[in-house]
Amino acid sequence: MSSSDSVIRIAIDGPSGAGKSTIAKAVAAKLGVEYVDTGAMYRAVGYKMKREGIDPGDGKRLEAALADTDIDFQNGVICLDGEDVSGRIRTPEISEAASVYSALPAVREKLVRAQREIGHRRSVVMDGRDIGTNVFPDAQFKFYLTADAEERARRRFLELQEKGGTETMEQVLEDIRQRDYNDTHRALNPLRKAEDAIEVDSTDMSPQEVIDAIYSRIKEGRS
Repeated sequence: MSSSDSVIRIAIDGPSGAGKSTIAKAVAAKLGVEYVDTGAMYRAVGYKMKREGIDPGDGKRLEAALADTDIDFQNGVICLDGEDVSGRIRTPEISEAASVYSALPAVREKLVRAQREIGHRRSVVMDGRDIGTNVFPDAQFKFYLTADAEERARRRFLELQEKGGTETMEQVLEDIRQRDYNDTHRALNPLRKAEDAIEVDSTDMSPQEVIDAIYSRIKEGRS
């Protein structure tokens, strides 16, 4: 599918740690379309701004840095200014930075524009915080994936442990709760369930059960 009239857009929104990336990637693979992890795009911006010591309140430096920032996302790899940063952006520190910088209008404007350009060119499964409500409110399929905070923290903790992280379960849970508050209380396009989105609570579901449930709804809707 190459034209904007024939592409299919599938939006998967939800809070931090709900498993959006894992599920969206698997659903995209089953459908044979591209997966776009918008959260990784915001994490990449947060990573760069922290690395360069740019305060979120310094508008001039922020805009200059954004103008000189190139973010590309293809085949599960997030590249920041030509460098693969996939392995450096999944820490609580970068999670917090992503939440802070993603609330800034200049950051959201740049990345939402990039996300829309991707989705207009080709079929995608795109996950994030405001895909179904802001980036693609006309997406053919919208899902809101969630789970209780303790379960999301447990999953994130295990993921970090596998990567050699030293964070405690309590620290990860606090990070999850802070992200939830920041994401739902920001002034610009806060996290919320689109009115026409299908909610999937994965607290007591395996990843495969979630994948199958979402894939089935899409197949039904396209038949």
